[in-house]
Amino acid sequence: MTENSLVKTQLQAVLERMENACIASGRPVDEVQLLAVTKTVSPQLINEAIACGVTAIGENRVQEYLGKKDELHLSGVKAHLIGHLQTNKVKQIVGSVDMIQSVDSVRLAEAIHKASLAQGICTDVLIEVNIGREPQKAGVMPEMLLPLLESASCLSGIHVCGLMTIPPILETSAEKRKIFSEMYQLFIDIREKKLDNIDVHTLSMGMSGDYYEAILEGATTVRVGSAIFGQRPPK
Repeated sequence: MTENSLVKTQLQAVLERMENACIASGRPVDEVQLLAVTKTVSPQLINEAIACGVTAIGENRVQEYLGKKDELHLSGVKAHLIGHLQTNKVKQIVGSVDMIQSVDSVRLAEAIHKASLAQGICTDVLIEVNIGREPQKAGVMPEMLLPLLESASCLSGIHVCGLMTIPPILETSAEKRKIFSEMYQLFIDIREKKLDNIDVHTLSMGMSGDYYEAILEGATTVRVGSAIFGQRPPK
């Protein structure tokens, strides 16, 4: 089987599993967006996924995305930055993606705001939450989310569309569902605050190993890479 046909087959399997999760949780199938994660994936395979119906991609690294962007068939396709963003790279990426999913500090939010205003645009962002409270991971701690949102609400160059999380690696389906349920409750609590310039409608959680459980617990976007494109090559 060629790489292209493998991508098509694996993408279809992911879409079917997403549909099954939606049905199991009583949700409309079109309520959950698939974000194909393209870290280390060649433009050829990304374009194959797009040809097979992928409408949104997620890149982890600014330089990698900018280096292959011109080779991608992005007409009608949304591009998201989902990896950690350093403030010194903000000017490079603002205006080149449709959404930045990894805002986790006031400093970063302000940098995106300023770079966006300089281009005369408003950038959609998600606030990344460290729901597992892991010291080695990025993301704002849950108790600091509201203060961050209150600060972000004053920044006209960004539009907060919701929340994102990368949960701990957990073994059982029950453990995965529990942490996703906690994140969903935080999402609901924040949505009910009705802050200015904060339009909380997107909950980005779930990756190749746990997107089924994430959908069961309320994810509106799942970020799936290796289940579509295969395992990344070793570093």
